[in-house]
Amino acid sequence: MRTATSRLRGLVLALGLAAGALSCGPGPDAGVLRFATDDFDLRVSADVMPPRAVEEITYTIVVRDKATDEPIANGEGRIFATNADHKTVWNGLEYGPEVGTYRARLRFLTAGEWAMGIQFRRDSTEALQRTHDWRQQVKNETPNPTPATAPVTP
Repeated sequence: MRTATSRLRGLVLALGLAAGALSCGPGPDAGVLRFATDDFDLRVSADVMPPRAVEEITYTIVVRDKATDEPIANGEGRIFATNADHKTVWNGLEYGPEVGTYRARLRFLTAGEWAMGIQFRRDSTEALQRTHDWRQQVKNETPNPTPATAPVTP
């Protein structure tokens, strides 16, 4: 039979662990999606999550060799997305300035769910390798603020 003291110790321990976990906050990879192809490991993040329609979103893609874990410099690729209405947006990956890091900007035309994917290759002599598609929810565009009206003075 558990005594009140042992129950109290257990409660204090549980509260201490919960407080420690909460104080750590999200890890360094919070919001980062991970994908793999035959030869590459990719980490994908966006500057705005979730993205909004009609706003330019910058995606950052870090590419490493799957076998050696070395960053891939000067590769080629693209990021693309298609919605249920078959509207498609895409952009080529721009290399740098960090080693193994690429960036691309997308502007989603409408709100809703978009199927997304990335194709990448080391150089033009190799075939493009494609990640598994993922779903991205896009929110409505930010409404334009109404202009402030000047106060009326009698």
